[in-house]
Amino acid sequence: MLRREFLWMAGGAAFAGTPASVLVHEHVLVDFVGADQIRPGRYERDEVFRIARPKLEEVRRLGCRRLLECTPNFLGRDPELLARLSDAVGIEIWSNTGLYGAADHKFVPAFARSETAAQLAKRWIAETREAWGPRFIKIGVNRGPLDEIDRKLVRAAAITSRETGLTIASHTGDGAAAVEQLEIVNAETVSPAKFVWVHAQNEQEHSLHEKVARAGAWVEFDGIGPKTGEYHLECVRFLAAKGLLNRTLVSQDAGWYHVGEPGGGEFRGYTYLYSDFLPRLKPAEIAMLMWQNPRAAFGA
Repeated sequence: MLRREFLWMAGGAAFAGTPASVLVHEHVLVDFVGADQIRPGRYERDEVFRIARPKLEEVRRLGCRRLLECTPNFLGRDPELLARLSDAVGIEIWSNTGLYGAADHKFVPAFARSETAAQLAKRWIAETREAWGPRFIKIGVNRGPLDEIDRKLVRAAAITSRETGLTIASHTGDGAAAVEQLEIVNAETVSPAKFVWVHAQNEQEHSLHEKVARAGAWVEFDGIGPKTGEYHLECVRFLAAKGLLNRTLVSQDAGWYHVGEPGGGEFRGYTYLYSDFLPRLKPAEIAMLMWQNPRAAFGA
């Protein structure tokens, strides 16, 4: 067992001897039926609550104080369920506004195909005033070069960010799409520090990781698990060697109660990062990746 009971310095109050941390990219529930078929009542909230609660309690005991739930609207976003879990477990669970254009736009509703970027942004800005209050913007795009719908979603996210101050987390297939999105963000006079390249580990060219980080955006290596730990460690160490650990985020992309599968299918817990990945890093690196950077990227 690799230093399972590790200590590292970070801000925030400790819990059971562990320092506070933030998970920037996880899920509780997803529904892949598509925007044209998704509807209320396709799952039982009580069942999802029963399955997700112990997994969240596990990671709470390891010091997690905040979890960003990255399921967008029309893909299973459920702020009411997240609020219930948050109250029961004692972890801040942040939800989002935005739309997911990846998977060839399967999860883009009809209105978003015809409306302009400004009209979409108006919808998303209005959501930020609702009681459940989205705390970040989640979009998704396909591989570059971006098509018209993807570019519109990025522009709508940039407008929303400019008006609300919320950070954009964008599911992105490759480095070319990340660079193109950053150009759109800059064109809308939004700071690159408000843009997070999600799933950056899917790009094999470390030079593109460096390029986006040096431009001032955030490079997020998520999906960390037993089969990917070595490569994720390589990605983190590359940016650290370039002096860019302060532009780096890590998470697991775990959870995933799958609507439509018996019992929600396999729900992957949130502890691997703590038990097996972080102990391979230096205490100062852990503090930066798990507390300082998430709060700098998304707000305290």
